[in-house]
Amino acid sequence: MNETMKTLIQRRSCRKYQKRQVDRDQLEQILEAGTYAPTGMGRQSPVIVAVQDPEMVAKLSAMNAAVMGSQSDPFYGAPTVLVVLADKTMPTYLYDGALVMGNLMNAAHSLGVASCWIHRAKEVFASQEGKALLAQWGLPDTYEGIGNCILGYADGPLPEAKPRKENWIIRV
Repeated sequence: MNETMKTLIQRRSCRKYQKRQVDRDQLEQILEAGTYAPTGMGRQSPVIVAVQDPEMVAKLSAMNAAVMGSQSDPFYGAPTVLVVLADKTMPTYLYDGALVMGNLMNAAHSLGVASCWIHRAKEVFASQEGKALLAQWGLPDTYEGIGNCILGYADGPLPEAKPRKENWIIRV
């Protein structure tokens, strides 16, 4: 099996991270992979906001937890958060952003960096506080949160894959 297939089959979501920050070179490679995700008509509607500042990670975590009505850390202690946003004026923005998320997670796994897709970015960036962050980051409020890709080094083994469901593939 080639390395790309191994990455796609072996990648798992991580929910427990070491405190150690993601290596800069690895992060740059992961980010670059995100920029090469397919987008509708090549319009490249998404942006990736790379957050490694502990205070901003904590703020984003608290905002995300508030959407759930919780005070727990939905980022599981990951030291890096890649916020994927996409311009909702583009007809394919949601799909474009989802493909970016997939590229980020697969690239991370290929480099030995653990990841997990954390939802609720849409709700976070629809809030007044989220819109203020968009403005602070130089983005118009036409950008919608697609997902948070948390990154770090796993603190323990990753879970085994669940068995694949029957009838996943229908051949015609």
